[in-house]
Amino acid sequence: MSIRLLKTLVAVADHRTFSAAADAVFITHAAVSQQMRTLEADLGIALFDRSYRTPELTPLGRAVVARARTLVMDYDNLVPSVLGDDGLTGEVMLGAVPTTLIGLAPLSMSILRAKYPDLRIRITPALTAALLSGIDRGQYDVAIVTKPVLMPLGLVFLEIADEPLHLITGAEVTETDPIKILEKQPFIRFNRDAVVGTVIETWLQENNIRVSEAMELGNLEAISSMVHANLGVSIVPRSCVASRYALPLNHLTLGPEAPSRILGLAYRKEHPKLRVIEEIHAALLRAVHEHSPDGQAGGTS
Repeated sequence: MSIRLLKTLVAVADHRTFSAAADAVFITHAAVSQQMRTLEADLGIALFDRSYRTPELTPLGRAVVARARTLVMDYDNLVPSVLGDDGLTGEVMLGAVPTTLIGLAPLSMSILRAKYPDLRIRITPALTAALLSGIDRGQYDVAIVTKPVLMPLGLVFLEIADEPLHLITGAEVTETDPIKILEKQPFIRFNRDAVVGTVIETWLQENNIRVSEAMELGNLEAISSMVHANLGVSIVPRSCVASRYALPLNHLTLGPEAPSRILGLAYRKEHPKLRVIEEIHAALLRAVHEHSPDGQAGGTS
């Protein structure tokens, strides 16, 4: 049994099919199939149920995958740990909620690259639920997420910033009462599949606010553009970093009981790249501190 076979097994588990796994590890579909049969022979167990059109992992197969992830990570971390660089070279898989891709993520990754030029960060956008699931499967080393009501077992959450939700309107809206605006203007809803979308919907229901929904979008820039075109109003997080691309919109507080979303860094406990994760977290906090929209320090340590 070789580490190459275990890496292919993990790829099959992550990508669900032999064909997709073959693309991920740069071999042919036939080679993946042969490697998996070799691994099954080496272990003396059936890793896959091949009675399905697409082979599925058996219960024993899923258990082996969980252990294989740890072995693969330990193997990948072997040389850095011996050299004493704590893994601050090589590649790190970072997931990020899409709303951080314009400001927070690039600012913090620029800080990190200046300090550790040999560390390569691959960023993949996704919603919080998909990112947390991906961390659990080993698809990501760490991810910038919105804190959910309950964190999955085995995952750690390091807070980055608290972003209060506020109302944005176009310049033609002169009313200043957020409740009246929400009841009269078309509402551009933040994607309810996102954690922040659920927070917004909960706040609307708790305050008995009925909105006239015009559209539902998951991209903060798209929402801002629609609002700027006076196609409706929206509730969005107040970014923890200033943006040079911000459109001229009205920003209104939702009051003293306004909800907020908490951004943070999520990762698995006892991750072999903890030193790297600490540095990513420090870079994120520094970005918030240096680029706070109101010129004040933000985030927590």
